[in-house]
Amino acid sequence: MVSGLKKSEIKDFLDEKFLIYNNIDFIKSDPIQIPHMFSNKKDIEISGFLTATIAWGQRKTIIKNSLKMMELLDNSPYDFIINSSEKDIHKLSIKHRTFNEIDFRFFLKKLKHLYLEYNDMEELFFQNIEKNNLHNSIHKLRSFFFKNDYPLRTTKHISDPLNGSACKRINMFLRWMVRKDNNGVDFGIWNKISPSILSCPLDIHSGRVARKLGILKRKQNDNKAVIELDNSLRIFDPKDPVKYDFSLFGLGVFEGF
Repeated sequence: MVSGLKKSEIKDFLDEKFLIYNNIDFIKSDPIQIPHMFSNKKDIEISGFLTATIAWGQRKTIIKNSLKMMELLDNSPYDFIINSSEKDIHKLSIKHRTFNEIDFRFFLKKLKHLYLEYNDMEELFFQNIEKNNLHNSIHKLRSFFFKNDYPLRTTKHISDPLNGSACKRINMFLRWMVRKDNNGVDFGIWNKISPSILSCPLDIHSGRVARKLGILKRKQNDNKAVIELDNSLRIFDPKDPVKYDFSLFGLGVFEGF
């Protein structure tokens, strides 16, 4: 723990950093700017989900390739997906690191099935909540995507917390959709799910800062570490624990803490 800080002092420190980083200026350099292009709930969901799916590597490249995905969907993702034919989808091509046209086309087809079956993505997550987190809901989303016929290579693009993954990207997406944000960064358009059960999007930056502060002891960035960090953050703010993702991320990326 840094300089023997008490838990109350760590909370005050993280609260201070939250106020610094949770503001509109954050959007300018973050992939969350992509769903902020839209006002329709389903467009926000789809653009957010696809953007979060490719959110690893340099943020500028993530944003550039996410914008390209939206252009391919005529900047109207829900209408394109729900009205698209197999032929329409198979014309589309994109590549972001290991995510390629095979993965992109499969994701679009599964999203179409998802909206036809559940009407919106929130419903799938809401119906499968267990205990005090969304881990089972993420597992069910992955099961929905990868049943029957699917390309094996694509399975790596949706992680499973029940198999031990930290699921950083999808937890980030869930923060965007669920968290009620007075400062206009996160959307809070999903009203059936409480922000209190969200998990922190744990990555190399937030993990390093959390360990230095002494609120995370586990060395691996896996699902057990997510649960441990969630338990710490829920003590600081039981209603809105993942607001501290801004603090941890900001300290790690912008301040080199």
